[in-house]
Amino acid sequence: MSRTALLVLADGRFPAGGHAHSGGMEAAVSSGRVHDSASLEAFCRGRLHTAGLVAAGLAAAAANGCDALTLDEAADARTPVPALRRIARRLGRQLMRAARATWPSADLDHLARHRPQGAHQPVVLGVTARAAGLTPLGAAQTAGYESVGGPATAAVRLLSLDPFEATAVLARLADEIDTVADTAADAAGRVATEGIAALPAASAPLLDITGEQHAAWTVRLFAS
Repeated sequence: MSRTALLVLADGRFPAGGHAHSGGMEAAVSSGRVHDSASLEAFCRGRLHTAGLVAAGLAAAAANGCDALTLDEAADARTPVPALRRIARRLGRQLMRAARATWPSADLDHLARHRPQGAHQPVVLGVTARAAGLTPLGAAQTAGYESVGGPATAAVRLLSLDPFEATAVLARLADEIDTVADTAADAAGRVATEGIAALPAASAPLLDITGEQHAAWTVRLFAS
């Protein structure tokens, strides 16, 4: 695996559009559920072990060579809220543009051709990881980190939180991100024998509810 490619893909400056999304953080701050570093850590931990685990599993499976179109359907089934499905596809479309310019590949071209409106972001992430020479575990680590890195960065802007505190939260979650990535990669390795049902399907009902509500806001700082 290319460690440098992993760093490039996981870098928040990679032009995939993630900076415009808070991963549910804006709604959580507005409701008062996240108001300091401790509540930020609790939010990120919950997101990591639910939405993050699901994303990591899909990304790892795509990086392992599983059919991306089938995985995209599986992502739909694991994303019950219409607003979050639209966001996932929008992010997938943006990532696809950056990925095809950075790591051109037939697999990315195939997915783009069959999903012109965008595939789910974790699926695109996994196909991108494969094109970049990353392992399924590397793809899962990237997805797991993204699931908490985005909300933590958004919290700095939304709460005027000390960036050092937000970074410390991510550091404290590092071992858990690795554990989630290991679980996701293991599940992805079982898809060939057990089918798509082997992939995680954890749910986060509150994230789903607030995601749909946030999409209806007329004034907001983040797209999600």
